[in-house]
Amino acid sequence: MSRQLISRSPDLKRLEDDGYEIEIIQGHIILHNVPYVDAQRKVRRGNLVSVLDLSGDRTVKPGTHVVMFAGEHPCDSNGTPLRQLEHSKKPQVIAPGVVVDRTFSCKPNGGYTDYHHKMTTYAAMISGHAEKIDPSATARTFQVLESDDNDSPFNYIDNASSRAGITAHTKRLELSSVAIVGLGGTGSYLLDFVSKTPVKAIHLFDGDWFGQHNAFRAPGAATVEELRERLPKVDYFQRRYAGMHRGIVPHAVNVDEGNVGELRGFDFVFLTMDANPSKEAIIRKLEEFSVPFIDTGMGIEDSPDGLRGILRVTTSTPEQRGHVWDKRRIPMNGGQAGDEYSMNIQVADLNALNAALAVGRWKRYLGFYADLEGEHFSTYTLDGNHVTNEDQACPEHKD
Repeated sequence: MSRQLISRSPDLKRLEDDGYEIEIIQGHIILHNVPYVDAQRKVRRGNLVSVLDLSGDRTVKPGTHVVMFAGEHPCDSNGTPLRQLEHSKKPQVIAPGVVVDRTFSCKPNGGYTDYHHKMTTYAAMISGHAEKIDPSATARTFQVLESDDNDSPFNYIDNASSRAGITAHTKRLELSSVAIVGLGGTGSYLLDFVSKTPVKAIHLFDGDWFGQHNAFRAPGAATVEELRERLPKVDYFQRRYAGMHRGIVPHAVNVDEGNVGELRGFDFVFLTMDANPSKEAIIRKLEEFSVPFIDTGMGIEDSPDGLRGILRVTTSTPEQRGHVWDKRRIPMNGGQAGDEYSMNIQVADLNALNAALAVGRWKRYLGFYADLEGEHFSTYTLDGNHVTNEDQACPEHKD
């Protein structure tokens, strides 16, 4: 993908053709081996780094004039720091193994026209002083770095994480495989959220068809033509998200006690299936497989003053399972009188909220978000607009 980005972006291709040692990694461009002078008047080498602004598979005009630098603060040939470049000194990890030490700021009138303009301007300001000491010091090494990320689960670079400066946190979401069991309203929004993370493969399990009622509580907007095709849900959603994520794997089956073995080996499982006679067997098998999972549910009922209800997120991990059984935190069979989660009223925004709460819990479990409580059971009450957390465990952050 990176080679394709360079070949289709004239500014990046020009940098490479001019002999600059560039690499594309996780939404950043790195210009390697830029010579600079340190405070002892020694010529050293550092790396210039910039967030990439992209439109599909090519660059657009840089949105920021700031660059990052891996190295000491550059000096002139006399060892005097180049104060005009100073912006901030804040070490940060922008990608695994890629650490920058500081940022520079130099904004020309009108900003930088492209990345060739931006990176060569900074390189010249820094390396020009090194050339006065060592005439052979140049950033134009004519070394081509093979920086291809064909292993990425995305069809295009995730520059949202790089723009926000959270690529190191996003790395914690790079699981091999996640399963979503049930693609109703909540399950479809789960897919929408998880598809924007670097999970390698997202397996979808649902044996139903995508019907017209599904279109009104699923992300996006199905066309009349798509509804007339009467596709299996898993195929409809695989088609919908394949444009962004390469690893959507459809399984047009309902998971039950007979085929639950297919869930063995997943890094994480989301259960968004209704309570049914097979659910207890599925949950016991997930525990036997040592698979962490989240089960979601919503109980919405009609009342004269509007809909009322509760959204539920139950987390079960190898570190804590007992609450599922001791406190009956997951409805198993369904359809029982008095079961507060047995109602089947569903509304798109509540499905999306239930999915967002579940994905937020998943991301805290993996360490993407800070986790102060490690709750394994939470509810959102609609009419009071409040969240309760229970069954707390000491959170274990994942590196």
